[in-house]
Amino acid sequence: MKNNKIVIYIGLVTIGLLLGWLLFSGSSNEQTEHNHDELAETNQMWTCSMHPQIMQPEPGDCPICGMDLIPAESGSDGLLADQFKLTENAMALANIQTTVVGKGNVDGNTLKLSGKIAENEEANAVQVSYFSGRIERLNVSFTGEEVRKGQLLATIYSPELYAAQQELITASSLKESQPELYKAVRNKLKLWKLSVSQINQIEETQKVKENFPVYATVSGTVTEKLVEQGDYIKQGQPLLKIANLNTVWANFDVYENQIDLFKKGQEVLVTTNAYANKEFKGKVDFIEPILNTKTRTVTLRVVLNNKNDVFKPGMFVTANIERVSSSNDAVLTIPASAVLWTGERSVVYLKTSPDQTIFEMREVV
Repeated sequence: MKNNKIVIYIGLVTIGLLLGWLLFSGSSNEQTEHNHDELAETNQMWTCSMHPQIMQPEPGDCPICGMDLIPAESGSDGLLADQFKLTENAMALANIQTTVVGKGNVDGNTLKLSGKIAENEEANAVQVSYFSGRIERLNVSFTGEEVRKGQLLATIYSPELYAAQQELITASSLKESQPELYKAVRNKLKLWKLSVSQINQIEETQKVKENFPVYATVSGTVTEKLVEQGDYIKQGQPLLKIANLNTVWANFDVYENQIDLFKKGQEVLVTTNAYANKEFKGKVDFIEPILNTKTRTVTLRVVLNNKNDVFKPGMFVTANIERVSSSNDAVLTIPASAVLWTGERSVVYLKTSPDQTIFEMREVV
């Protein structure tokens, strides 16, 4: 009898445990799956289908080929979202090389910046017409042509100017009786940038000129032609853009954490690929007061003498600048070729194990 009761109790306990497992295992699995989904969403990385070594924590474009990034999937081999694995054959085909890095002292206190030559905006000018009319002749043939101050750029026929000359001839005969009218007509022509000698010539000859010249107000290089011969133009309309390239700007990007290393007046040595064995001296003329929130950089500007036409706008240059403050502490150094610029940040890939070809993305800060 006692044995039968023991069997019954054991059976009831077993049934109870079975029912408990059936009731609660479902919710536990759901919770586990829910947590897994949240973790996957939190650690979601984006990669390029053509360049799987690209890993970014947000969607965007591939910095190598420009294709849209796709969600990266964690493999069944246990890789993290910001890791990927290459075969030995793939590494050989891609010519991927690795090196051991460590801490060391930076050589000297000189920083290198990459930049580009631009026109000196302070020396630029826009040649405009001071009266409406039709361009009878344009003496500038092409962009890049050199012009000198006082050079004839164009001749323009203007009905308004023609009528104003007739007014001057009439007013000159009445200047004794109506001096205010005479003075007003002369001032009107002066506002149209006619010189005193031109106005006096009209008055003395009593002849009206049909076409009037437009002279260059500055010397420089024509960087843009805005009109063609035969065009009708309005008063104040731009005709040409002229840049004086005797001095140029060299603009460099300085990262947010480097801003305190530079100041206005610092000496700079600039080099360019076009003249690899030459160094050109300049000084920091301007440090932009507003940070570019996309690149996290500010523009540092150097003014360079260019009387020999060495620098061309758009040319790439490198600056060597002695930083204001320095530290002799050892820092982690890596090869410059290992850094991949993704547009908003710089990253490198770390080989996590010497025995496996698994690489993990690390941001350079």
